[in-house]
Amino acid sequence: MNIRHLGSVIIAVSNLEKSVQFYHDIIGLPIKQKRGKWVELAKEGATVILHSASKAINTGTSIENGIVIGLVVGDIESAVQELKSKNIAIYRDVVSQKAGKNCIVLDPDKYMVSLFEPSADGGPQQARGFHGFAPV
Repeated sequence: MNIRHLGSVIIAVSNLEKSVQFYHDIIGLPIKQKRGKWVELAKEGATVILHSASKAINTGTSIENGIVIGLVVGDIESAVQELKSKNIAIYRDVVSQKAGKNCIVLDPDKYMVSLFEPSADGGPQQARGFHGFAPV
């Protein structure tokens, strides 16, 4: 097998409209394509695909349902203030470590979205492509 890169992540959502509002309008991921119960969003790298769940989905935090989405941001403090002003649930406020600053917010289905601002010096290298810290 010769995998070249991650192409997409599909997220089953309970309310497509609320999820598009969160990921597009609030987080700022551009919509690449929209059709029926399927919305593709991407800025760089992998595409996030929102798909309406056909059955009830697991509720609760991503610790229970196993989903964490990692996004790299330029200024985490202003990003968190913006999200708080829009009443987005903050699961874990900003923490700083050598690698950078991290915060975890919750999307409409309570999936964790990890926001990561790398330190200016690059900090210690973690797994290639990993952005942020463990949610616990």
